[in-house]
Amino acid sequence: MELQSLITLTTGIALLTCVLAVVGVHSYATGRAQRRALVDRLSSTGRAPDAGRRRAFPGLDRRLRRTQLGRKLELRLAATGLDVTPGEFFVSMLATVAGLWLVGHAALAPFFGPLAGLMGVWVAVQFLNWQRHKRIEKFINQLPEMARILANATHAGLALRTAIGMAAEELEAPAGEELGKVSAQLAMGASMDDALGEMADRLPSRELVVLVTTLVLSNRAGGQVVSALRNLTETLEERKETRREVRTQLSQVTMTSYAVPVLGVGSLLLMNGVKDGALERMTGSPVGQAAVIVAFALYAVGFLLIRRLSRVDV
Repeated sequence: MELQSLITLTTGIALLTCVLAVVGVHSYATGRAQRRALVDRLSSTGRAPDAGRRRAFPGLDRRLRRTQLGRKLELRLAATGLDVTPGEFFVSMLATVAGLWLVGHAALAPFFGPLAGLMGVWVAVQFLNWQRHKRIEKFINQLPEMARILANATHAGLALRTAIGMAAEELEAPAGEELGKVSAQLAMGASMDDALGEMADRLPSRELVVLVTTLVLSNRAGGQVVSALRNLTETLEERKETRREVRTQLSQVTMTSYAVPVLGVGSLLLMNGVKDGALERMTGSPVGQAAVIVAFALYAVGFLLIRRLSRVDV
């Protein structure tokens, strides 16, 4: 009885810690976004803002940046727009893995601790992918307005470099931030092809590739930039509506893909709740452990297949 109470208490503390960690990360990201907006406004008025915050785990961050994995992680974080260093993200991921490991060990069985830890790594990777995809989607939605601003600026007689700088000031993030980077690179002497190409690499999408190709070819060949951008604006508006309709039609399929692994984990909790210690006895033998691993693998395959079949390239 005392052991059961200890397990329940440990599970409750672990779950409370995870919830508080999620709330803390959300509050921190919101505060950083608000501070960045304030810094941009102060910079535009000519007042120098205070220095940025002191980064946590600088030593670990330096070591990670020297490795290939750390450089890839840094590029992925830059694509998400999060103000988090590779060292900070790595420590947060380790904390998530440890928390899920304890929850799986206490709530299910000791065998599920490592599996829950591996799930923590998967959750961290999926979080980055979700943030990157969300930023790309927001950027794609801003492309028609960006093309319209560039067309109006070039029609007024401004050079394309000046038009990009003006669009960076008028548009909100992420389009404003990305165009600001392009404008800074152009001011440092980079070519139009390289600056726009790096932006397309950071936020890959068909719409952006078409816009970048139009700008590069028009700038290189001296063509009619205004007419090309205005025609492209209409096309981007149509593609925006098409993407919204496709996403609405596939929303149910997307929820089904996430419901499949949730049902698997829920069945384990239900089994352990009906008969206390059933999972521990089941995973006490190699056959039971192999069956659990195969079951988790099948749920993962089902999740990937549903997502793959529901993917529609527009």
